[in-house]
Amino acid sequence: MPESSRQPKRRKESVARTLAVAFFVSLVCSALVASAAVVLKPRQVANEVLEMRRNILEVAGLLEPGREVDELFDRIEPRIVELETGAYRDDLDPNEFDPDTARKDPERSVLIPAELDIARIGRRAKQARVYLVVEAGEVTRIVLPISGYGLWSTMYGFLALEPDANTVADIVFYSHGETAGIGDFVGKPEWQALWRGKRAYDREGELRLGIVKGRVSNDDPEAEYKVDGVSGATLTGNGVTNLVRYWLGDHGFGRYLDAVRDGGRS
Repeated sequence: MPESSRQPKRRKESVARTLAVAFFVSLVCSALVASAAVVLKPRQVANEVLEMRRNILEVAGLLEPGREVDELFDRIEPRIVELETGAYRDDLDPNEFDPDTARKDPERSVLIPAELDIARIGRRAKQARVYLVVEAGEVTRIVLPISGYGLWSTMYGFLALEPDANTVADIVFYSHGETAGIGDFVGKPEWQALWRGKRAYDREGELRLGIVKGRVSNDDPEAEYKVDGVSGATLTGNGVTNLVRYWLGDHGFGRYLDAVRDGGRS
């Protein structure tokens, strides 16, 4: 056979062999990646739970350096609240409840009316989990999960209230995608500290808590309801105000907090 007729055949065999090897390598790599994901998934879930508990302990004032998070979390009592009535749902296990899954289920969630959806959430679960700090049989802090849209992202955090269900004990935002160097002030401890001691509702029960433009003057008679804003981050600040007011309002935890203030929750 002439040499020229052998060359195309060899090239075809070489290309076929290369493709076969590439396919085999891709198959092996895909299998390894899939196996690693399956093996590591429980660890990832455990780390997420641990980090969430750390955030709850921080806002609850219970986080102690050098102490095990799970040990400290024993002082936290999670409960499920029916948001429409403000009543506890003792038939639901707080450890099994997944608010994200419930929110995506039309049977277990509600569409937020446009005029009430100031936090731009869209839908929320019918129930929510709250975290109670219990000392000697008495609730000393109430920790509420909060979320809502800022300028670029949905912000997730926890708001802790004193036993009067009105005075802010602390706040923390643990996840957001706001502008670095501007809107990311929401995650800075020094700004979060400004919330401590502020009050959510006035003496008539009207929800007043929110961020203002600029600094809050010490001479302002309504300073107890106001938190300093950050220059250049007005829209992020507005988002924080809106999400806090939504979750403290009647469509959020408002009815539950009303019952707490009336002595109906313990």
